[in-house]
Amino acid sequence: MGFFAVSSAKEKLLRDRMEALGLHEEDIDESFIRSSGKGGQHVNKTSTCVYLRHIPTGIEVKCQKERSQTMNRYHARVLLLNKLDDLVRGRESEERKRIEKLKRQKRKRSKRAKEKMLADKHMTGMKKKLRSRIPSDEA
Repeated sequence: MGFFAVSSAKEKLLRDRMEALGLHEEDIDESFIRSSGKGGQHVNKTSTCVYLRHIPTGIEVKCQKERSQTMNRYHARVLLLNKLDDLVRGRESEERKRIEKLKRQKRKRSKRAKEKMLADKHMTGMKKKLRSRIPSDEA
């Protein structure tokens, strides 16, 4: 088993990405905090929340996604890499592309596009209505 509680392929991917961005373990200040939220006594007893600080840039990340500290350590590093990637690459970063795509998807349709879509729906409804057979009064 590796350093984190994830598959060796995921860990290798993380290490490669860290290397590509020039992020070294020595540059990361890692500390553990008690998580908050649901979990009852377990949360109050264990420090599963991971806090990372990238010393050269001052970027800070806190992760309490999972109940396991090792999983949170992995997720925190992924978050830190996303933030660093955004800082280094700017508009070309994967995270920025994902956010831009979501914004485009959520953007309100123009009035013309909405009218066209509704007209198409109306036409489809009419076709379906015409398909149904009208019962005849032969009996």
